[in-house]
Amino acid sequence: MYPYTITQWLFFFYIYCFAGWCIESAYVSIHEKKLTNRGFMRGPFLPLYGSGAIMMLVVSMPFQESIVLTYLAGCVGATVLEYVTGVTMEALFKMRYWDYSDKPFNFQGHVCLGTSLAWGFLTILMTEVVHVPVEHFVLSIPGMLLVVLTNVLTVGIAADFALSFKAAIDIRDVLMKMEQVKREMVHIQKRLDVIIALTNQGVTNYKSAMAENVSAVKEELAEGMGMCIDDVKSGIESKLETAKNIVLAKPAEYFVGIKEEIQELKTKYAVNVADRDRLGRIRDFFQRDMIRSNPRMTSRKYDEAFEELKKRMAERKDKKD
Repeated sequence: MYPYTITQWLFFFYIYCFAGWCIESAYVSIHEKKLTNRGFMRGPFLPLYGSGAIMMLVVSMPFQESIVLTYLAGCVGATVLEYVTGVTMEALFKMRYWDYSDKPFNFQGHVCLGTSLAWGFLTILMTEVVHVPVEHFVLSIPGMLLVVLTNVLTVGIAADFALSFKAAIDIRDVLMKMEQVKREMVHIQKRLDVIIALTNQGVTNYKSAMAENVSAVKEELAEGMGMCIDDVKSGIESKLETAKNIVLAKPAEYFVGIKEEIQELKTKYAVNVADRDRLGRIRDFFQRDMIRSNPRMTSRKYDEAFEELKKRMAERKDKKD
C-alpha cells in the first residue's frame, strides 16, 4: 500500500500531468511537423495522463506481488477511465479529443483493444520503474515546501482548467449556432420550393395553399440538413432567382402574398449568411489555441461546422504568413 498524504498524491498527479504533456506534445509535434502545445489545457499539463497514472497506482495496490494481476488491473482500470472521460467530454463539449474509430476492435471510438493492452504494460512500467524515482523525489521534499508548491500548482492549474473549460463550451456553442443557421437556411430553401411549385400550378389563394404545405416543409428539413452548407446556399440563390422570374411572368393576381414572401425569405437568407460568416470567424485566443492544439479533434454531430472553423483558421493564418 502507498502511505501518501493528500498533498503527496496531488503532487504525484501534477508530475504525471506534466510528463504526459511532454510525451503527447512531442509525439504530436513530430507527427504534425510543427511545435504543438497538446492538450485540453493551455499550460503544460494533461489531466488524463495524471489521472491515468494515479489510477494505475491505485488499482495495482492489491496486486503488487503479482505482475500478471497488475497488468490486468491496469488494462481494465485505464480502459474504464479512458471510456468514461471520452464519453463525458463528448457529452459536454460535443467534441472528441481522441478517436479510435479507425482502429480495429474499438468500442464507440472511445477505446480500442490495442490501447487497452498497452495500458497494462504501462501500468507495470509505472509501478515497477517510473514511480520508484518519482516517489523518492517527492518524499525527499520538505513537508512545508511541498505544501506550498502543491498549493501554487493547484491555483494555477485550476485557473487554467476554468479558462479551458469555458473555451470548450464556447466552441460547442458556436458549432450549435452554426448548425441552427444552416437549419434556418434549409427551411428557406424548402419554402422556396413550395413557392415555385405553387406559382407554377397557378394557385390563386396563395396564403391558404402555403399554410397547407407548412407541415411538408418541416418534414423535409431532415433531408435538407444532409446537404453541405455551400450546396444549400447555392440552391437558395438559384431558387430566389427562379421564384422572382416566375412571379414577373405571372399576371398581377398572382402577386398577392408571393412578393412579400420572397422578399422576407431573401432578407432572412442575407441575415443567416452574415451570421454564419460571423460565427465562423473565431477571435478568442483560447478557442483558437484549443483547436490548434488538438489537430485530431473531431465532432461527429457538428462535423461540417467544425471543419469550416478549421478551414477559416487556416486561411486566416495563411493571410498573416
